[in-house]
Amino acid sequence: MSVPTISLHDFDARRQEIINELMDASTNVGFFTLSNHGISPSEVQAAFDLSQQFFALPDEVKSKTALNGKNAGWEKNTQVRPSTGTADQKESIQLQFARMEGLWPSDDDLPGFRERAEKFMNQIRDLSVKVMECFAEGLGLPLDTFTEGTVDPGVGDSQDVLRLLHYHSTEGKTFGPNFWRAGAHADFDVLTMLFQRDGEGGLEVCPGRKVVGDFGMGQNWLPVEARQDRIVCNIGDQLMRWSDDRLKSTYHRVRLPEGQESRGPRYSIAFFNQARTDSIIQGPQKKYPPITGGEFIAEAMAKNRMQSAEIAKKAAMESADKVASEIHFVPQHLQVGA
Repeated sequence: MSVPTISLHDFDARRQEIINELMDASTNVGFFTLSNHGISPSEVQAAFDLSQQFFALPDEVKSKTALNGKNAGWEKNTQVRPSTGTADQKESIQLQFARMEGLWPSDDDLPGFRERAEKFMNQIRDLSVKVMECFAEGLGLPLDTFTEGTVDPGVGDSQDVLRLLHYHSTEGKTFGPNFWRAGAHADFDVLTMLFQRDGEGGLEVCPGRKVVGDFGMGQNWLPVEARQDRIVCNIGDQLMRWSDDRLKSTYHRVRLPEGQESRGPRYSIAFFNQARTDSIIQGPQKKYPPITGGEFIAEAMAKNRMQSAEIAKKAAMESADKVASEIHFVPQHLQVGA
């Protein structure tokens, strides 16, 4: 078994062929890569340039837009995976179409950041729509099921996230056996689209999960080649549930460099298509009761999918709408008034 590559060339003429390939990849592996996807190499490089420019800023500048409980903003070494109990060796900034008041880096610190980031976000969202419509057709659902369920029509309830990631250099450093650039986890969105730079590998996937919400994995971890000309895509828990478990949300991780691999930094860019706060998630066979996008995230937090048991306990006592916009642990040193 391997992670398949699906070409989107001649999309309209090959639509049914592409749908079949997407369904096969997503029912068996849960991961696939896209080639000939329509986002130009220069546009992808521009996004990575923007990412590097941001992360090169001093921490005291980046902390002006620190993660503040709205799943947007900058964090560093704060994401603890339940699968490891240790903090991921990275920093990131999360950007949304909504809930971004006061969270965009200023033009004084990084000129044009918002304009450049939003341009790329819109390009990925447009591509996501094409892919999600294929999934809807492949599942026998109305064509706009996932696009209407994720794309904000202008009411400000989008939960989509663009995440710029910088994994720290490991040169000259020694880590224990339970440290990872990103510990094993499954995404809780509809569809993730990930951009990687050539040669900056470490991403591995583990097919074998049967039912959404469980912690089951297979036995074998499959490497995903890091190529800047391809987009790595994976099914998230929301789409697994929306498809009555037909499409698989697969556990994945980013390991630390090994052997002769480069110990330098790793950059990646992830776009998470997530159900809007009030969108109803329910599959055609109604295997699971209906749940809103906001409730889904609240439930995921209560099960400690993303963070510590302490944060999951807190989330379980909050409203679905509040948890939908507060899905990250805010460490003490970043809390207001700390």
